Amino acid sequence: MPRLMIVLGSVRDVRMGAPIAEWVRGAAEADGRFEIDFVDLAELALPMMDEPNHPRLKQYTKPHTLAWSERVEAADAFLFVFPEYNHSYAPAIKNALDYLNSEWVRKPVGFVNWGGNSGGTRAQVALKPVVDILGMVQTRGHVEINFPQLQEGAFEPNEQQATVLQAQLDEFIALDGPLRTIRG
Repeated sequence: MPRLMIVLGSVRDVRMGAPIAEWVRGAAEADGRFEIDFVDLAELALPMMDEPNHPRLKQYTKPHTLAWSERVEAADAFLFVFPEYNHSYAPAIKNALDYLNSEWVRKPVGFVNWGGNSGGTRAQVALKPVVDILGMVQTRGHVEINFPQLQEGAFEPNEQQATVLQAQLDEFIALDGPLRTIRG
């Protein structure tokens, strides 16, 4: 059973991301084909990159980096759940990605993001070159949420959002065997 890491990239005290990430986690758990590792970057609390060596060397010196490396290495796929800030993605995601290098290679990645009119599309566009250079394989579709609203504290997706999320989960399964083989 592939391990899907769902990464909540919003770290603000008051944030729309937690209910959206809970919807994503609930859908992935209900799917039943994944072992879920849910990471809230606010709780993970990685400091700004503080390793003395380049991540490609994998010569980590800090306990938080060693723990993060082990957790990411164990994952087979990633769903990043993040807002759009100033036409880009949340800085906590960049920091979490930059800590590591080879742990990300040849693993599928999908995005669930939100914003105003764009639904977070500009954040996706900004993040795509980063995951590409890390060797990650993007799913074809990504969930985009325009002006998300909560109902009694919960996020309720529309039909398109639910369909795209399910398509991402299906693609993770389709990519798991071939990419696992390539990773060796």
